[in-house]
Amino acid sequence: MVEAWYMDESQEDQRAPHRQRPNRAVSLEQLRRLGVVYRRLDADNYETDPCLKEIRRAENYSWMDIVTIHKNKLPNYEEKIKTFYEEHLHLDDEIRYILEGSGYFDVRDKDDKWIRISMEKGDMITLPAGIYHRFTLDENNYVKAMRLFVGEPVWTAYNRPADDLPARKQYMKFLAEEAHNGV
Repeated sequence: MVEAWYMDESQEDQRAPHRQRPNRAVSLEQLRRLGVVYRRLDADNYETDPCLKEIRRAENYSWMDIVTIHKNKLPNYEEKIKTFYEEHLHLDDEIRYILEGSGYFDVRDKDDKWIRISMEKGDMITLPAGIYHRFTLDENNYVKAMRLFVGEPVWTAYNRPADDLPARKQYMKFLAEEAHNGV
């Protein structure tokens, strides 16, 4: 089961948990209000999993690949790790399904504070277009993940600041509506 928490301000190793003391846990409902969708699937049987097949059909995830992030598997590993950890957004949703290993997705809350989402085998996450986020491995230094897209993949990351992009404006509108509906 996924776990999320508010991060401390430490600039030490990005792969450390960076929990505040005391820990400030973040619920799935709090993530949902940020537009983050979490699912738990059977990673041991991802090739034949009917739940994954149904999600792909329902969400129109027509394209997928599998990436392994490890120093012995990913070309330009150190450069890629730095790039993944740069705060950025995308114009489309980012969908990742952890097949092996573990890592962290960090997302900004409505007050611009970092929330760390610990992802491990079987976790699927959808980050909405326009949300500022970043990714890093954890201290295990290994993850194998499925990347899913609607149509052809678009790999473009827009580093912060990117507030003028339509995807960011649409996301901010979503947050405002969530805040209004939550009152």
